[in-house]
Amino acid sequence: MKIISYNVNGIRAALKKGLLEWIQSTNADVVCFQETKAQPEQIDDNIFKDIGYEYCYWFSAEKKGYSSVGIISKHKPKHIEYGTGIDYMDREGRNLRLDFDEVSVMSLYLPSGTNDARLDYKFTYMEDFKTYIEDLKKDIPQLVICGDYNICHEAIDIHDPVRLKTVSGFLPEEREWLSSFLEESGFIDSFRLLNEDVVQYSWWSYRANARANNKGWRLDYLLVAEEIRDRISRSVILPEAKHSDHCPVLLELE
Repeated sequence: MKIISYNVNGIRAALKKGLLEWIQSTNADVVCFQETKAQPEQIDDNIFKDIGYEYCYWFSAEKKGYSSVGIISKHKPKHIEYGTGIDYMDREGRNLRLDFDEVSVMSLYLPSGTNDARLDYKFTYMEDFKTYIEDLKKDIPQLVICGDYNICHEAIDIHDPVRLKTVSGFLPEEREWLSSFLEESGFIDSFRLLNEDVVQYSWWSYRANARANNKGWRLDYLLVAEEIRDRISRSVILPEAKHSDHCPVLLELE
């Protein structure tokens, strides 16, 4: 199974930049989107169905033009889970999961900490999400959580770890949470597993020509449950795709 995760920073804008043609060229089985910034009725499923993605699901924020996630698939899931059942999370449309026979795939858009109030919200979300996933794994152990975590885990994942250590996304507390999520909740950072010393990023600011100068952050992860660790065959970042301020990440499972 080939899985792609992509924060498109507005799916309608990304489609105008050639997103659909790019997806078709990748021939992925499942594509997870974050930050679609659209309501389901604002997205034409037929354009995806025309290139083989018969099954399209969208979970949107109550606030129009904000947050929101989606998944398109070539294969019919046996179950679709919209949200987590935790009200404050689900109002922002941040979690969507498809269950298949041998694996479950979640699209996650974890909040950013743009100010003090949102940083507090992010930490609350992170703790509640960790508890939710640990409980979920009791019934669904073969889980892949794709998405924008809005956290750089290690110094190798950010272009200037010294100067940015006090900025949300690279705060010690955020990094420690991600470490605990991997270790205690039982997940593998599939990219780092297969690319131990590779310096690559998945997000660049629109300011100061950051992408051209590769002054980026690795915020997008394909976290794979320990239970299916031995099925990970490939995990890469795809910076050549330029439909967003993020680039997609790709996972292949045996």
